[in-house]
Amino acid sequence: YRTRIDDANFSIALEFAPGGPPVLQGDAGFSRKGPHERQASYYYSRPQLGVSGSVGIEGRGVRVDGVAWLDHEWSTEILDPAADGWDWVGLNLDDGTALMAFRIRRRDGGGLWSHARWIDATGTAATDPALADAVPRFTTARSWTSPRTGARYPVAMTLAVGPRTLTLEPLFDDQELDARGSAGTVYWEGAVRVLEADREIGRGYLELTGYAGALRM
Repeated sequence: YRTRIDDANFSIALEFAPGGPPVLQGDAGFSRKGPHERQASYYYSRPQLGVSGSVGIEGRGVRVDGVAWLDHEWSTEILDPAADGWDWVGLNLDDGTALMAFRIRRRDGGGLWSHARWIDATGTAATDPALADAVPRFTTARSWTSPRTGARYPVAMTLAVGPRTLTLEPLFDDQELDARGSAGTVYWEGAVRVLEADREIGRGYLELTGYAGALRM
């Protein structure tokens, strides 16, 4: 994969090298998002993408390298009428493994649907029964309130999946996106540190929707 953006004040030119095959989420790529089969998407992930290239800020270029995550998801219907929004995370861990987890929240604050998938260092779904297709448990550790919209987001969380419990901490709190001019909603989406037993073990991306108003899709 390649991506390029050229602007007077900002530019990027990056190449992404997959470390394994696409990971089909859900049941062979059919990912349920609610109690009815029509509430689903076709969904695959490319975790642990090797990244190299350059980033330019106001004419000054910097070489960069690292790892990234790519998701591709499409559907005709996702959310149940009782749903309020979702919490989703994609984590690239330093040992080469990865984790995708999400929960669909009800309007009353309870859980409507959730799923998680551990991905081993070869880029394939984990087969360990304790980890494969485990049910994730998200718990708020700290919230942040947007000074612009008043929305309150659980920007720091603990995430328990099978026998493992991870802590998610944002690189910085204010990663709210106002997409009312395009996607029609306001949500929080940003980079997080991943810790286990107080030790950083990776980085990831956290998406929080429905906190600035119920999401409709």
